[in-house]
Amino acid sequence: MILKRIRTMFMPPTRKSRFVRLSIFGVALLAAFLGLHLVSCNSNSPAKQPPPPPPPPGNSGVNVNTYHNDTTRSGQNLGETILTLSNVNSSSFGKLFVISVDGKVDAEPLYLTQITIPNQGMHNVLYVATEHDSVYGFDADSGAMLWQVSMLGAGETTSDDHGCGQVTPEIGITSTPVIDPKAGPHGSIYVVAMSKDGSGNYHQRLHALDVTTGAEEFGGPHDIQASFPGSGDNSSGGNVIFAPGQYEERASLLLLNGVVYTAWTSHCDFRPYTGWIMGFDQSTLAQVSVLNVTPNGSEGSVWMSGAGLAADASGNIFLLDANGTFDTALDANGFPSQGDFGNAFLKISTANQRLAVADYFEMFNQGAENGSDEDLGSGGALLLPDLTDSSGQTRHLAVGAGKDSNIYVVDRDAMGKFNPNTNNIYQEIQGALSGSVYSMPAYFNNVVYYGAYGDSIKAFAISNAKLASTPTSQTGNAFGYPGATPSISANGSSNAILWAAENGGSAVLHAYDATNLSHELYNSNQASGGRDQFGAGNKFITPMITNGKVYVGTTNGVGVFGLLK
Repeated sequence: MILKRIRTMFMPPTRKSRFVRLSIFGVALLAAFLGLHLVSCNSNSPAKQPPPPPPPPGNSGVNVNTYHNDTTRSGQNLGETILTLSNVNSSSFGKLFVISVDGKVDAEPLYLTQITIPNQGMHNVLYVATEHDSVYGFDADSGAMLWQVSMLGAGETTSDDHGCGQVTPEIGITSTPVIDPKAGPHGSIYVVAMSKDGSGNYHQRLHALDVTTGAEEFGGPHDIQASFPGSGDNSSGGNVIFAPGQYEERASLLLLNGVVYTAWTSHCDFRPYTGWIMGFDQSTLAQVSVLNVTPNGSEGSVWMSGAGLAADASGNIFLLDANGTFDTALDANGFPSQGDFGNAFLKISTANQRLAVADYFEMFNQGAENGSDEDLGSGGALLLPDLTDSSGQTRHLAVGAGKDSNIYVVDRDAMGKFNPNTNNIYQEIQGALSGSVYSMPAYFNNVVYYGAYGDSIKAFAISNAKLASTPTSQTGNAFGYPGATPSISANGSSNAILWAAENGGSAVLHAYDATNLSHELYNSNQASGGRDQFGAGNKFITPMITNGKVYVGTTNGVGVFGLLK
């Protein structure tokens, strides 16, 4: 394990011998005792010292290092002390400014507090990645650009859209990056970027960037290539081969126990493609593990509408796999005999940095759902905190939903596997939602929130480790395609606000009382004269909230909302 270096902002400007340091310390003590004002001198120092850095920002907020706030993908920030139920309204809250960038912002913006930028002092920093293959660091409070870097190699462009309208007109950085504030000299942000060279070859690369400058770290970038034993789509010599041009990294990155995990989706359903999950050492960017979940079949990619791979405290990864081959012939342990897990709710072990399916749930009618493109993998997986059931047993649960409008709750310790006649599952709420799910749920205070396509956002309360079969509250408005991924801000258990972005010709930011969704606090269409409009809507956008501000990606920038001065 490589030791992490202490941030340079906390290091002295020059190294001194132990003798000199002790001498200075002794003189300082003597001066303090005599009541003298000591001015340090150094014959090697310039006569005039640079001015001290500016004081830290008055407010700093909570770091947002990863998609939906944490590796359970709860979507909750419980340290928001500025925004309240009483001040989020169109009189006191609204658009502060819009940050312009060079392409679509499909990734959720991330945030670090009090970062020292070379020659620019200390800032709260907003990190924005675009489909034009740029990564930016902005002052999160003013919107001023601190740095910008391109992920394109010499002579390269972003990828074309491969004739698929899912990500268009260009593909660069689609998935939400992940930040480790302790990696490298100052902290590192990990990014997967797609590009195309002058010979028409496509590239997928993993980058690690210094959070203070955007400079490449750890010898990066690393070109992503892979193979896995199997005879499925795009196989050769007994292995399926990862073809960079056939995939995009849509699912948000996961950093877990020193490994950056990626998962790959196709361009629409254009074969050949299979289901890849890969892990890379965060300090060297070298590939450490590869898993294919449809190695002897086809399809079964990891889509999840941009949601992130989720992880529990034991290092297990959870995801919803998209439609693809599932082997109904099971081995003695109840696993697909050929290792094909299309359309499954998967638990993947990372023990010893080796990816392997540890458990799964597959619905009994998987053949019909696969055949009609009604897959589970259109939504994201949410891990619930430990819950106690009616018999006093502690339950470790996860929630997922897809295109069939049902909510599936699995026991992470025994997910149910496959039975051709019935769903052996902890809980299933049939028809709980009025549309397909192309989004990620959120969790707060024993409530799960879902925003399906064409449906209102609905709150499902949890009691005795079971979700209510009907919502306890719901919004008065519905959300068009693709629905909404809600986020929660709260100060502990108080002032809980649910935030959601509405797609459309003009994007709309909504805020609701999280304890009663029928009470809308604010939306960006309320103020007169279009005061709070912030650009065209975009798919799969997840609002990010911290330090009294709400950040919302658009097709060409980030809308920033907060209390009006």
